[in-house]
Amino acid sequence: MTTQSQTHVPEPSTDIEMPAAAGEAATQLRGQEAIGDLGDRLRHATGGRYGQVRDLARAALPDETMVRDPELTVPEAREWTRNALRTLVEHGAAGSGFPIAQGGLDDVGRSCVDFELTSHGDLSVTVKSGVHFGLFGGAVTSLGNQWHHEHILPPIMSMDQIGCYAMTEFGHGSDVASLETTLTYDGETDELIVHSPTPSSAKTYIGAAAEDARIAAVYGQLEVGGQAHGVHVVLVPLRDPDGQALPGVTLGDNGLKGGLDGVDNGTISFEQVRVPRRMLLDRYGGIDDEGRYVSEIDGDNKRFFTMLGTLVRGRICVAAGAAVSSRKALSIATRYALRRRQFSAPGHDGAVPLLDYLAHQRKLIPAIATSYAHMFALNEIMERLQDLHEAPEKDQVAQRELETRAAGLKALTTRFANDTIQVCREACGGAGYMAENGLTVLRADADVFATFEGDNTVLLQLVAKGLLSDYQEMWGDLDMRGMVQFAARSIGGQFVEATAARPFVSRLIAAAARRSESETLLDRGWHLSMFADRERHVLETLANRLRKGAKEADSFTTFNAAQDHVLLAARTHMDRVVLEAFVAGIEACEDEEVREVLERLATLHALSSIEADSGWFQSHNRMSATRAKAVTAAINRLCGELRPGALDLVEGLGVPEAWLNSAMLTAPQRWTPGVA
Repeated sequence: MTTQSQTHVPEPSTDIEMPAAAGEAATQLRGQEAIGDLGDRLRHATGGRYGQVRDLARAALPDETMVRDPELTVPEAREWTRNALRTLVEHGAAGSGFPIAQGGLDDVGRSCVDFELTSHGDLSVTVKSGVHFGLFGGAVTSLGNQWHHEHILPPIMSMDQIGCYAMTEFGHGSDVASLETTLTYDGETDELIVHSPTPSSAKTYIGAAAEDARIAAVYGQLEVGGQAHGVHVVLVPLRDPDGQALPGVTLGDNGLKGGLDGVDNGTISFEQVRVPRRMLLDRYGGIDDEGRYVSEIDGDNKRFFTMLGTLVRGRICVAAGAAVSSRKALSIATRYALRRRQFSAPGHDGAVPLLDYLAHQRKLIPAIATSYAHMFALNEIMERLQDLHEAPEKDQVAQRELETRAAGLKALTTRFANDTIQVCREACGGAGYMAENGLTVLRADADVFATFEGDNTVLLQLVAKGLLSDYQEMWGDLDMRGMVQFAARSIGGQFVEATAARPFVSRLIAAAARRSESETLLDRGWHLSMFADRERHVLETLANRLRKGAKEADSFTTFNAAQDHVLLAARTHMDRVVLEAFVAGIEACEDEEVREVLERLATLHALSSIEADSGWFQSHNRMSATRAKAVTAAINRLCGELRPGALDLVEGLGVPEAWLNSAMLTAPQRWTPGVA
């Protein structure tokens, strides 16, 4: 792997055409960002279908909009966030997912990329944008009818009317089906009465509710003619033109949080608030002119999950934002480790750079490798999201698989982000604890990603249930016994089908099987087979455990007793999915030098995962103790081999240095003693 050999500082250009040669486009577009040739080409290789969108954003979005002074007070941070979001909207970083008829691009995959790109800067802006355009605007787009699109979407897209997404209540977060807010239809006035019947039914943690939102998408239990029809969504105005709460609406401020100072999270409660019937988002179920409830979907459960399925984009966006947060932290910590020196050693000119120490390499370089893996996995799911959106007929099986994968990636990347940012903070010592250096602010802001848009534990359980069941289970039509029976007879076929979807994976695994153990340590086929075999074994034993338990206890007790096993099944499945996405990304790379770097990163990522789960592999006779030691030794070697190109690697992660908002990277005389 080469070191940082050539740096581009291109002149500003208004040319937005993408040249065919790898790397040229990014060099031409990125204003005054200095970046090495290899880092530039790594960005190109990881750009996917939306690579040009990412390059244009890095070139066009102003630095002052992407970074916030950490010393701003909460009121100042909120005002800065409002202004920054409007600037991003002026630069086109919103609206991609809205219908073409309303001035959007009808590209939901690109809307996820827009969210990802705002995450390169301040996460308060990202979340503020995600709440208004993604959650509120997405609900209107996905759950509303033509009238809603024509009358509600234009002021959303222009930000003339800020909206919020009122799902969570004090008493219910993950258990959306049990929300207490009521939406009662009054046939005499043709209105819906929105009411918070208990203290626990008040909406809370609602972004934009404290100050900015003028209207809310409110989730509640719909009742028509005395009959309950489950959770639906209604649009409810909150404030008058002067910003005062409307009659029957009580608004509060959640106050100081652990992060995201620029987001005005608040509370909402309703006292018999009336809105016209047409404010019900009724694509999947509504009320006709005769006051009767109508829906093309039979069953409250099926309708409920259909409605929630339209919100899969939110989980993909959160996964993307978390992945960017990891990349930012690694970019800061690695750049600092290349500059900061500690202690002298023979053969070194002066003190030793932190990144020359193996222990420091082990903290950062394997995580960089995993970040590349996540980039390829996220590219795949964003592109798949758009492919399914464009399909003339909806493939329910494919949609379910997408929802399962989105839940898993969200859990995987947000957990990784929180762990990685903390490691990076510690890797920078006292400097990492200073707010001006970016890591503590990033840690605080990214923390909540682990619980919003779905608690990670709940999401991993959803992944496991998806693996254990067929399409009907998504709607709750199978009891626990039925689910287990289905799982027992379908796992083998399901696994074969998953492998067959990527023929090159089958070829690599088959080739590895013909080699001796001494030849396969760095063999991609061996890595893939280890991941696949672990997933298959965990899933099969989980099914057997549930089947046995179902004979002895009720379904809740059985499933609850196996939660450790359930979560392991979800994680091992997602580990395989991510590795296969990484390998697919390498297969598509035509730049030989970049491909060689990606191969090493993929090997490091795979071996690091195997090492972390070494106890499982050894206890299940998949790996000997000697082999486990060889895995650790190989990781150490790979870290050393990749270390000379560390700056290239973090440049390839795609975050411009100016957006890292880290004072220690711009003041060498202050933060790096002994370095000119």
